[in-house]
Amino acid sequence: MSLTQARVSRGDSPVRKTTMQTLQEKKRLQQPITAITAYDYPTARLADEAGIDLILVGDSVAMAVLGHDDTLSLTVDEMLHHARAVRRGVQQAFLTVDMPYGSCHVNSDDTVRHALRFIKEAGADAVKIEGGRKRAPLIEQLAMAEILVVGHIGLMPQSVHRMGGYKVQGRSVVDMQELIDDALALEHAGAVAIVLEGIPRELAADITRAVGIPTIGIGAGPDCDGQILVFHDLFRLTFSPSAKFVRSFGDAEHLMRDGLADYCAAVKDRTFPADGESYHLPAKTVAELAHEQEAEAVAR
Repeated sequence: MSLTQARVSRGDSPVRKTTMQTLQEKKRLQQPITAITAYDYPTARLADEAGIDLILVGDSVAMAVLGHDDTLSLTVDEMLHHARAVRRGVQQAFLTVDMPYGSCHVNSDDTVRHALRFIKEAGADAVKIEGGRKRAPLIEQLAMAEILVVGHIGLMPQSVHRMGGYKVQGRSVVDMQELIDDALALEHAGAVAIVLEGIPRELAADITRAVGIPTIGIGAGPDCDGQILVFHDLFRLTFSPSAKFVRSFGDAEHLMRDGLADYCAAVKDRTFPADGESYHLPAKTVAELAHEQEAEAVAR
C-alpha cells in the first residue's frame, strides 16, 4: 500500500495527499516535517502549494485574526467556520484542527461529537487536543471512533491561567520526566503526532527519541521531527513583540502599510482609477448618443 494517495490537482499534475503514514515515514527517514497554521482560503492555498506537510487550523486564530487576548473564548462554530475555509484551499497537506477550549473538557461523549463535526463538516484529517496523561483515555475513545488525534504538551495556551502565563515548561528534572511520561502516554493512547511547545531543546530531543510518533516543535528547538509556526508570526502580522523562537520569513506588515498608504494617496489625488482602469461605453452606444444629441439640437 502506498504511503500517499493521488488526488485531483489544480492543473495537469496529480497532487500527492499527505497522510498519517507519510508523516510517520518522514520520522523514520529523519526527513523534517514542515507545518504551519492557516485560518482562511488564501493562506491555506499558499501554504499547500508551497508543499507544507501539515496545516493546522489553530485556536490561535482567536489572537492572530479575531483580536482576542487569548484563545479561551473561541467556540466550536467559529473553528468550524475557519476550518471549512482552510479545507477549500488544501489539497495535499495533512489538515489538523484544534479542539477549542471547552470542546473537550466536559465529558468524552461531547468531545467525540465535536471532533466528528470537524471531520465530517470541515474535512479535517485529524484534531488536536492539549494535555498529557489525563487526556489519554479521551484519545483512546477518539481512536475507537476512527478519529486521528494530534497531542499537544508543554506550554499549552488553553491552560494559560493555571500555568500563570505563557512560560517555558519542563525546566526541572521532575517536570522533564512528567512531560516524557505525558508523551509516552499519548502515544500509547493512539495519538498520531505530538506538538511540543515552549520546552527546552534538550527535553524536546529526549521526547523525540523516546516516542515512535512524530514530534512537531514550536519553541522546542531544532531536534524535533518537524517545526510549526503561526502564519502571522512568519510574516510579521502580529502587532506585538515576537516570542524568542519566532523567525520572520517576510515582512507583510510593511508591504501592506506601504500599499495602503499608496492607495489612499492615489484616491485622494485622483490618479486612481485611471482611464485604463475604467470601463467605457461601446462605440455603438457612443454613436447613438451623439446622434440623439444632434437630433435634439436640430429640434431646438
